[in-house]
Amino acid sequence: MAIKATICKIELAVSDMDRHHYQTYNLTLAQHPSETLLRLMTRIAVFALNASDTLEFTRGLSTDDEPELWVRDYSDQTLLWIELGQPDEKRIRKACQKAQQVRIYEYHGRTALPWWDSLKNSCTRFNNLSVYNLDADAIEQLESLYDRTMRLQANIQDGTLWLGNDQGSIEIQPQQLHPLSD
Repeated sequence: MAIKATICKIELAVSDMDRHHYQTYNLTLAQHPSETLLRLMTRIAVFALNASDTLEFTRGLSTDDEPELWVRDYSDQTLLWIELGQPDEKRIRKACQKAQQVRIYEYHGRTALPWWDSLKNSCTRFNNLSVYNLDADAIEQLESLYDRTMRLQANIQDGTLWLGNDQGSIEIQPQQLHPLSD
């Protein structure tokens, strides 16, 4: 018998001062049996960084043809495709062809820069691609916020995310790897 997914309920209050977006989201996430708490909590943090009324979690690990999160319009066109981790060039190319915008959030620490260094030359042609590195130490601390039923507050200002609950918060500053800002 197959192991079933663990269901998590999250109330996520987002205050994004950079985009003037203030909303509370009631989310239900299925944690795939092979998904770590670190990855699950990273998905929640990335949702907060990109929060909108149309942002949705997909089936994630259980399917190869969908990202972790996306925004689709009423005609099923993909406006935003969000990946986690270290996708290969083929997956990045596929995402850039399918979506108007693609964002990759890498959270593996020491392997982030070597991964990106091996791909950046072949990915410069993708004008709709943004790549971010999330500090591995901060991401590891997110596990301390985990509960099957979570009430989280996300505050975003000047590109920095503070994600927390009643016990404390964690600061995450995404580093943009591509395209590089001037």
